[in-house]
Amino acid sequence: MRVLIWNEFLHEQENDVVAGIYPDGIHGTLAKAFAQHGETHVEAATLREPGHGLSRERLAETDVLLWWGHKAHDEVSDEAATLVQEAVLSGMGLVVLHSGHLSKPFTRLMGTHGSLRWREADEKERLWNLRPDHPIMADIPDYVEIEQEEMYGERFDIPEPDELLMISWFQGGEVFRSVCTWQRGLGRVVYVRPGHETYPTYHHDQIQRIIVQAASWAQARTRRDTTTCPNTASFEPVPNPTKEHIL
Repeated sequence: MRVLIWNEFLHEQENDVVAGIYPDGIHGTLAKAFAQHGETHVEAATLREPGHGLSRERLAETDVLLWWGHKAHDEVSDEAATLVQEAVLSGMGLVVLHSGHLSKPFTRLMGTHGSLRWREADEKERLWNLRPDHPIMADIPDYVEIEQEEMYGERFDIPEPDELLMISWFQGGEVFRSVCTWQRGLGRVVYVRPGHETYPTYHHDQIQRIIVQAASWAQARTRRDTTTCPNTASFEPVPNPTKEHIL
């Protein structure tokens, strides 16, 4: 599995709390999680690289792209967002993490705003496993508890998920659809909610497992150029009707 982890990599450079939790960046922590689960072909790309590190050629060599963004969604170029969108439609997998719900690639693929309610109050989150039979939920217990997280609450403006795998309850009373899947073109999309930058969520063993298994499930099974509409010859002789025949 060829994994590309995309991260803004801004909070870690601008906020001492975030830097202390993720000294190698969120992408670095996630890369280590993939390595611990036996995945060795993992690369990272960040916002301030040329082209955001998302060239057409690089995406063509990627089986699954992970996306973490938060404060700079508008800085992602439309060109890069289009390249990601086209790659997914052509078969690449996409795993969108936490605040990536407002990213350009996700909202384009969903066709909705991706808006929600939120609150940062250090409250407990309990994620309930609704589909223990699903590959993404393999070896995940009935629930996963996170002691402190940012609250995301409904209504979450997304299309009806093809599969709803986990739902969150928060200490303040809200609930949220936290692990969802969709098919878009030839590609699979997964949204995984936990992961606010000021909490050590991506060090949590079960959250790491969910993300790695989401990537494995979403990875490309086939890749085709879906951006063209070719005019093709017939396999067998076809009469060429005149205008009068059509009328």
